[in-house]
Amino acid sequence: MSKPIERVEIITGIQRRRRYTAEEKVRLVEQTMQPGMTVSAVARLYGVAPSLLFQWRRRMSEGGQEAVRADEEVVPLSRVRELENRVRELERLLGRKTMETEILREALEAARPKKQALHLPSPPRDASR
Repeated sequence: MSKPIERVEIITGIQRRRRYTAEEKVRLVEQTMQPGMTVSAVARLYGVAPSLLFQWRRRMSEGGQEAVRADEEVVPLSRVRELENRVRELERLLGRKTMETEILREALEAARPKKQALHLPSPPRDASR
């Protein structure tokens, strides 16, 4: 006979997936690394898919290894995306300003009066030498 269900979780709202904070993810991954605990046991305890816990563990270890290898801080992907969007926006604005500058330069050149070339009569060819 199967075990009786101890806990039922009802997800309300339009979201179909649960969202975990970074602190929750770290706490769960740290529990999987404690002596006597397995990923499957922690997953069952908190109602999380074991594959998700394995994925979080892998990402944490890869991020830490990359940070040590590069001797830099680990930056969240959300911050990277935010900065990439900012760079894209600034590049777009720079392109617009460059185009405006070119248009204004051409308008200025067209508006400037053309200097008339001064045509002096040339001396006669058979004149004294």
